[in-house]
Amino acid sequence: MPELEPTRQGLVDVEAFRIHWEYFGGGRREVVCLLNGLAMHTKAWYPLLPRVIDRHDVLLFDYPGQGESSADDVAVTMPLLARQMAAAADAAGVGMLHAMGISYGGFVAIEFARLFAPRLHTLTLSGILLTHDHLFEMYEALSLRFYRGGPELFDLYTHYMYEKIFGERFVATVGASLDTMRQRFADRYRDRIHVLVRLTEAQDPFFAALDELGPEYRAIAVPTLVMPGTEDRAIPAWVQRKICDILPDTRYVLVEGSGHVVYLERPDVFWPTLLAFTASKSTRFVVDPPTPALQ
Repeated sequence: MPELEPTRQGLVDVEAFRIHWEYFGGGRREVVCLLNGLAMHTKAWYPLLPRVIDRHDVLLFDYPGQGESSADDVAVTMPLLARQMAAAADAAGVGMLHAMGISYGGFVAIEFARLFAPRLHTLTLSGILLTHDHLFEMYEALSLRFYRGGPELFDLYTHYMYEKIFGERFVATVGASLDTMRQRFADRYRDRIHVLVRLTEAQDPFFAALDELGPEYRAIAVPTLVMPGTEDRAIPAWVQRKICDILPDTRYVLVEGSGHVVYLERPDVFWPTLLAFTASKSTRFVVDPPTPALQ
């Protein structure tokens, strides 16, 4: 199958940054925004677009320093990233949308839901937390030490990260190509590690404000799907489940045999579940036919 190309794309200025966005589709269907993980960029979604493009138009955008967005060494915050998402949607002519945030993208998605809930049909989260957890704080602090430690430590970090984020089944399946994936990540950010530092630092004020903003998160009435993997060691499933105690209308779907990157490790489960959810716009959705490896 030939690689899909954006129907239209562009750049939009949001505060200190120029943000790259891409739109796939003719504008006559509901839109799903696929939100990047920390080490991703818009083109990382291209091989997976056939799984969703028959049902939805798709909006993508790069965070500061990713892909074709500007990469100035300037502080960012989660509310800023949410505003950049809104600006990208505006530039693409998108009003309401379905937001799907994986890992770091989940933090952007939940912040968009807090600030722009009327623009959401549904919210899908995978690989994030909305509580104070010491193990995640230790993981974040360790990541920053690797980033700031220079090229040699950064190269070591890429090995550490790729060992941590995937489940056993996926690693056994992809074999040697895992190192190719790791090398692409290293090559993409080796000369602009400050981007990873700035994006990671944005999590500090986000977590610092959780208690103060707790009522605003609890007021997010958007139907929400929380879909972790059973083998997620970065943010364990039991931590992600606590989101369901905060957001009022949630559905928790645990995917067997997956680590942190469920959409890539178990696409046979993740994408049919997502599409059933977006079609129903309800946490009472039914996947037909039923997908395997769900709890």
